[in-house]
Amino acid sequence: MRKPKGIRMVSALCLGCFIMVIFYFNSSLKPEPLGERSSGQKSRRSPLQTLYEGDQAESAVQAIHQGRRELLEEACRSYTRKRRVLIPEDLKHVIVDDQHGLLYCYVPKVACTNWKRVLMVLTGVSGDHKDPLAIPANEAHVPGNLRTLSEYSTAEINQRLRSYLKFVFVREPFERLVSAYRNKFTRSYNTAFHKRYGTKIVRRHRLDPQPEALEKGNDVSFEEFVYYLVDPATQREEPFNEHWERVHSLCHPCLIHYDVVGKYETLEQDSRYVLQLAGVDEQLRFPTSSKSTRTTGDMAADFFKNISPFYQKKLYNLYRMDFLLFNYSVPAYLKFR
Repeated sequence: MRKPKGIRMVSALCLGCFIMVIFYFNSSLKPEPLGERSSGQKSRRSPLQTLYEGDQAESAVQAIHQGRRELLEEACRSYTRKRRVLIPEDLKHVIVDDQHGLLYCYVPKVACTNWKRVLMVLTGVSGDHKDPLAIPANEAHVPGNLRTLSEYSTAEINQRLRSYLKFVFVREPFERLVSAYRNKFTRSYNTAFHKRYGTKIVRRHRLDPQPEALEKGNDVSFEEFVYYLVDPATQREEPFNEHWERVHSLCHPCLIHYDVVGKYETLEQDSRYVLQLAGVDEQLRFPTSSKSTRTTGDMAADFFKNISPFYQKKLYNLYRMDFLLFNYSVPAYLKFR
C-alpha cells in the first residue's frame, strides 16, 4: 500500500537531513589537505602535512616540539575545567597567511614585530621589501596590513584551523612583563602609554602624587605597575593591554591546538623550524636580534627585589597559567615560597 503523500515528503526530508549531517561530520573528520588542488593536481606539501606526514627521520628539533605539544595538552587537561566554543573575539591576535597555510598568534614582547615583518614579506604586502628588517617597525603594526582570523566567516575559520599550521611564540612570563614595563613606562617617547596608563597608575597607587606626575604619568615605578596589575579594579574596568595580557588570554592554547610552540629562549632555532615547515627557509631568514638591552632573567630579578613577597605571590597567581601551560618554572628570585 502506498504511503500518503505527506508522509513520503516527511520521510524524504528526514533522509536528506541525515545525509547532510553525515556529510558534515565526514568533512570535519577528513579536512581537505592544503597540498592538493581542487582539480586533483598535486601541488606543494602544506606546512601541516610536512609536520605530521613528513617521511624524513625525526630530528632533535622535531622531538622538542612534539614534547612541547604534549606538555601543553597535558597542562590543559590538568588545569582547565571548562571547555567553551571559540568566538571571533578570541581570534583577533591570530594572523593568517593564506598563501603558505600559516596561522600565527602574535604575543607582544615575544619578537612579534619581526614575525609580522616576515609575514608581510610572505603575503606580499611589504611591496618591494624582501628583507624583513627593511620594513619599519611601526609599519609592521599598522592595522589592516595583515589579516586576522577573526575577519573570516565561521566556515572559513574552521577550514583554516583544520588545514593550516598554527604556531605561537611564548616567553618566560615575568621577563616578558618586565620587558613590557621597560618599553612602555621608561622610554620618553611612549607618551601615549604614559597618558593612557601612567596617569591612572599614579592617581590610584601613589601617595601624595605631584601635579606633574598626575598630568604626564611618565615616572611610574615597577612597584606601582605591579600594584596596578594585581588590583581587582583594573580588570573590572577594562581588559589588560595586550603588552601585559597573559598569553593564554591572547592565544587560547587550550582551545586552539597549536602545532608549534616556539620559545623566545630558542627564538632563532624555532623560527627557522617554522620557516622550514613552510618551505621558505631558503628564500627568507628570520631576523636575528643583537640588542644588548634585551630583558634577561637577571634583569627581571633586579626589578623584583623591591616587590614584597605578598605582592610577588599575587602577581604569580595572576600569571600562573602561563607558567604552567608553557612549562616555565617559578623564578628562583621570588621570595614567597
